[in-house]
Formats: sequence, structure tokens, C-alpha cells
Amino acid sequence: MTRKNTSPQTGAPKQESASQARWALQDAKAHFSEVVRRAQGDGPQRVTVHGRDAVVVVSAEAFRRLSGEGYGDQLVAALQASPSRDLDLTPARTRMPVRAVKL
Repeated sequence: MTRKNTSPQTGAPKQESASQARWALQDAKAHFSEVVRRAQGDGPQRVTVHGRDAVVVVSAEAFRRLSGEGYGDQLVAALQASPSRDLDLTPARTRMPVRAVKL
């Protein structure tokens, strides 16, 4: 397997942008603590298998943000604290006229 995504001297990841790096799987395994540290400090870290993206390592905070964990509770609390809480929002249900059809 070739290591196109790493520099030959250090095994460091190839930089995709300022916040993301791309690690070959064997390098990510060998330097897992570094992958985690960079995910926490620099942003998502991509891990490749055979040159293709396989997984992305993100910090726990980024994962919570992406998965929406805890935000539902905040929305419910905001709606319950609304001054318009007692407003009746029931939609008016009207029947559409239906034409008789012979089959």
C-alpha cells in the first residue's frame, strides 16, 4: 500500500486546508493520540483507506453540534417561555367541495 497522503520523513498528515488533514489508516493508527489532539484543536481529521475517505474524526463538541444533541430541549424551553404561549394556533379545518363521480 502506498502512502501518498503523508510526508515520507514524519508520517504527518497531508494538509487539505487550515482545519482539515488527511491521514492514511496505518498512520492514523500509529499516531492516534495526535489525530485526536488535532481533531480537538484544528478540526475534523479525515482517515483514508486505499486513498479514499473512510472516516472523519471530530471532537465530541463538534459531534454534539452536528447531531443536534440538547437543542430540542432548548427549543421547548424557549417556546414555553414565550409571551404568546396561550395563543390558539389550531388550524381551521375546512372541507373541500367534492364532485360526485360515476364509476
